[in-house]
This record gives sequence, structure tokens and C-alpha cells, in this order.
Amino acid sequence: MQRIRLRYTKRGRLRFTSHRDFQRAFERALRRAEVPMAYSAGFTPHPKVSYANAAPTGTGSEAEFLEIALTERRDPGTLRALLDESLPDGLDITDAVEARTSGLAERLTASIWELRLDGVPFEDAEKAVAGFLGAETVEVQRRTKNGMRTFDARAAVAGLEAVDPQADRPGDKPCAILRLVVRHVTPAVRPDDVLSGLRVVADLAPPVPAAVTRLAQGLFDEESGTVTDPLAPDREAAPAVSPTATGTAVATAPEGAGSA
Repeated sequence: MQRIRLRYTKRGRLRFTSHRDFQRAFERALRRAEVPMAYSAGFTPHPKVSYANAAPTGTGSEAEFLEIALTERRDPGTLRALLDESLPDGLDITDAVEARTSGLAERLTASIWELRLDGVPFEDAEKAVAGFLGAETVEVQRRTKNGMRTFDARAAVAGLEAVDPQADRPGDKPCAILRLVVRHVTPAVRPDDVLSGLRVVADLAPPVPAAVTRLAQGLFDEESGTVTDPLAPDREAAPAVSPTATGTAVATAPEGAGSA
């Protein structure tokens, strides 16, 4: 059995697809691409697909991950192209590697998010960020299936900054961009929780819903304050490139996009 790990995106209007919607679309793509999938045992066998830490419905993402199990070996690059052609625009397969290490889910310990706040002046966003980072705790509430829950949104935030997008667009309406690095903890702290926290500490309330996009997710690097590419260990574990009898080189693993 061969295992392939894939990175995919949710862009544009497809950000409003639920995780269940994506599952159905992806399984249809597997059939269209005639991928030799391994199936579970039992009365209702299903394709062996493992999803890891899917983004909430309504948020875009450049870094979603899953793993599939095959009964026959396939070239990861070729498989990526076939699956990408079989999915709608916006759900794009951007990277594929053969799984040569264990623990993909354990390497997804943090995410980098971009929050676009239309109608919010940069100065107001910068002041709110300073208040949030200066607080020891920021309690917010979120409704769950068990009712309202109160938790600290500050402890999981490893980085937060306001970016002014108006430098090259002085005639546009006010807009601030937030870059957020958040650790994956329990209970999970989502970008909308951080927005709720900014409302608590600085009364920051964007006039329209924020456009939220996950830029990257992976293992949190304490030294740099960012995340590393979770597929890099699989590439590094691939057999070294070896010369052929004619002196040309045979690549054993395709190159893919790194994390932001």
C-alpha cells in the first residue's frame, strides 16, 4: 500500500463549502481520475482518506492537508495533476508527496491566518492589536453544541500584527490587514475568536464581516515565530537522486510549494 499526502486550497466562493461538501467533491474526483484507492473493510467500505485540521466553513485556505492510501503505486506529481483537473476551480491540489514519515497530524501545531478588515482604519486596528497583545487573558464566548462556552483567546496567539494595505492605494476606502499566528490548542482558538477578543479589549467592530484566509499551517517554530512546511520531512526522507547508466538524473520526488 502506498500513502500520498496532498495539500489543497479553498479559494474564492469555494471557501463557503463545508468540510462534508469537500469530502463528497474529493471522492468524486478520485473516481474520475481512476485512482486505485484502498478501501476500509466491513459492510460499508469507504476510501481510505484521512483529513487533518480542516478550516472552518466560510474561511479560505491555501494550506489544507489530507492523506490517501492506494493499492497500486502512482507518481505523486502525476496524481496531483489528475486530481486537480477533476476538482472545481477553487478547490485546487497544489502539492503531493509520498508519505515516508509518520505523524502528519502531529506536525500541524499552528496556523498563519490573514484577516482582511474592510472599513477599519489601520490606526484603529494597530491600537486594538496592541491592547490584545498587552492583555494577560482575553475571555471570549462561543456557542457550541453544548451551549455557550467561555475561554481565553489570548494564550493560543503566538503572533498578531496589523498591516497597512493603503500605502500603494491611497484613494481606496479604509482597510486593515491582520496577520495572525495561532497555536492549535484545546479548545481550538479560531480567527473569529480573536476578532471577538479585539472587540472585548478595544471595541473594534468591523462594519462588514472579515475575509479570513489560512495562509499556512505546520509545526510551530519558536525561534522564528512562524510555521514550517509539514510535507518537508517526507521530501527529505525520499531516496537520493541517483545517476542512470546514461549519466542523466532520475528525480524520486516532485517539488511542491513551501509554506508561507
